[in-house]
Amino acid sequence: MGNAPSEAVLLLVEDNRGDIRLLEEAFSDGNVANTLHTVTDGQAALDFIYQRGEYEDAPRPDIVLLDLHLPKVDGEDVLHEIKHHPELSQTPVIVLSGVDEDLIKSRDLDHDADEDGVLEKPVDLGEFVKVIGSFEQFRLGVMRME
Repeated sequence: MGNAPSEAVLLLVEDNRGDIRLLEEAFSDGNVANTLHTVTDGQAALDFIYQRGEYEDAPRPDIVLLDLHLPKVDGEDVLHEIKHHPELSQTPVIVLSGVDEDLIKSRDLDHDADEDGVLEKPVDLGEFVKVIGSFEQFRLGVMRME
């Protein structure tokens, strides 16, 4: 029996229920092989990532999809925490934003988002499925090392 690639563990950090539904549909329609976990605020994201409280048994995410505008702890602070933690700094973080990528890059994100990427949230589901397909090809094609 060979070593089959395992599904990637994705953490979606998004407080907008409509965007959550859109992302879940896009992953489903795009046949992206993954396990998608969703939290709706920055504090829950940090608890999930650090495996604290109700998330003590949560898997370490292979990729984080992060909205910047979050309740409790802002997405920029979550991004900074991940990228400056010795065990988490290599975890890819894709910033999801409803604003233009150039505007995001002009903001002071401590250059944390530059390494991994910024995806503008498409309004059209079909277009978003294309983005997710590209995302799968480049990000999820890598086997997890157990």
